[in-house]
Amino acid sequence: MRGSAARLGLMAVPVAFFAVFFAYPVAAIVARGLKTDGVWQLGRIGDVLAQSDVRHVLWFTTWQALASTGLTLLVALPGAYVFARFDFPGKQVLRAVVTVPFVLPTVVVGTAFLALVGRGGLFDELWGLRLDTTVWAILLAHVFFNYAVVVRTVGGLWAQLDPRQEEAARMLGASRLRAWRQVTLPALAPAVAAAALMVFLFTFTSFGVVQILGGPTFSTLEVEIYRQTSQVFDLSTAAVLTLIQFAAVVAVLAVHAWTVRRRETALRLVDAATTARRPRGAGQWALLAGVLGVIAVLLVLPLAVLVQRSLGASGFGYYRALTREDGGAFLVPPIEAIGNSLQYAVAATAIAVVIGALAATALTRRDAGRFVRGFDALLMLPLGVSAVTVGFGFLIALDEPPLDLRSSWILVPLAQALVGVPFVVRTMLPVLRAVDGRLREAAAVLGASPWRVWREVDLPMVRRALLVAAGFAFAVSLGEFGATVFIARPDNPTLPVAVARLLGRPGDMNYGQAMALSTILMLVCAVALVVLERLRTDRSGEF
Repeated sequence: MRGSAARLGLMAVPVAFFAVFFAYPVAAIVARGLKTDGVWQLGRIGDVLAQSDVRHVLWFTTWQALASTGLTLLVALPGAYVFARFDFPGKQVLRAVVTVPFVLPTVVVGTAFLALVGRGGLFDELWGLRLDTTVWAILLAHVFFNYAVVVRTVGGLWAQLDPRQEEAARMLGASRLRAWRQVTLPALAPAVAAAALMVFLFTFTSFGVVQILGGPTFSTLEVEIYRQTSQVFDLSTAAVLTLIQFAAVVAVLAVHAWTVRRRETALRLVDAATTARRPRGAGQWALLAGVLGVIAVLLVLPLAVLVQRSLGASGFGYYRALTREDGGAFLVPPIEAIGNSLQYAVAATAIAVVIGALAATALTRRDAGRFVRGFDALLMLPLGVSAVTVGFGFLIALDEPPLDLRSSWILVPLAQALVGVPFVVRTMLPVLRAVDGRLREAAAVLGASPWRVWREVDLPMVRRALLVAAGFAFAVSLGEFGATVFIARPDNPTLPVAVARLLGRPGDMNYGQAMALSTILMLVCAVALVVLERLRTDRSGEF
């Protein structure tokens, strides 16, 4: 009884946060689209679903998300193993480089790949090969964007698994493959499922990548919602598409919650610093070389093209132009977007870590009822609901007392934190549930309060996961675009919003400035992640 009350107390703050800043704005925008003179027009749902082009969009959205998720897991799981088990020079810097693509706005990712595979791009110049307006360009861009999700989510838990468990199976006669399949893989299953879920949700709601690389041929639900909202001005169709996307995401989350809970088990976790070692033998060195090759071609090459485009033929001319007011798309010099983004991201990270840590702690026990399991799934909804809908919902729902926040700076961090919270929860939860419950019970029997049990039992084990979660939250806050573009004030643009505005204006100077700002965003993210890696490594000996 005491445990249930404590769990409900922990859930109160996250539930209130999501009710006010997610459910309410989304419900408001859907009601605005489906209500006419106060009467719900539910027949509109059937009318929209009857359209063949809508069914085609839904099919392509689902198909490309499944293909992108499978391809990302195939490419990134070897990288997760290398970062978890191998120790090699430059590992911390390389881990930060791997995470950089994830922070870039999707419009920049699409533009970088367009420079690689489009007309006049690098592949076209070298081999006469063009992949733009093809599914392969979209899939590769999604792998580029989501590679870090698998490496950091799965690798974070893999690094803390005791390798002696697999070694014991080998001593009992199991082959290397069988020991990995029967010992390590079941232990990693919750983290793999969490990473797959996040990748699927990001690709299912893909916007900038598909819009730029897909051209008029391919369209996801997110692209179609944006088109109906901002170009066709058909809010009712956009509302129906939002509901379809919402229903699909709920179904995916329900399946994920059911399958993952069947696989969870208590694990023996150890200090991550003790499990990494230098590669041994030709096979391990070949694996390391292969992973480094994939990172160089798939991740570093597009970033290098991005830097090259930011320099162009004028050297640092595009960067110098960022310090000047142009009287057009910006009320302030574009360079001020850097400080704005950092301030917003720090605030959003703090909010996401607090809300996410409370939610993850409440979900730790595996004997939770249906209400708690439902709450677990609902925490992932911001990743699957249209960011366009959320941002537009903020404008129309949070515009009168007691929630008149449209003129407040906190509105942007709140929107960014909605995307960061699921990453905090999904990163911390597998580790929290892997902690042996008998340790908590023993501490409670000795008279420790729930807060002291968390501080002295859970926190030392999950501090590493908490830092990883904070890094994820900071990264997604820096790169969030879909909702921020609606609510960022003209005199306080974020880096992604500034990049999108520059890309939307004709002229080489605007394009070059967009690439320069994107390069700055990339470098800021890399520096922040390197600092985080050093902080995490310095403290790794404490647990």
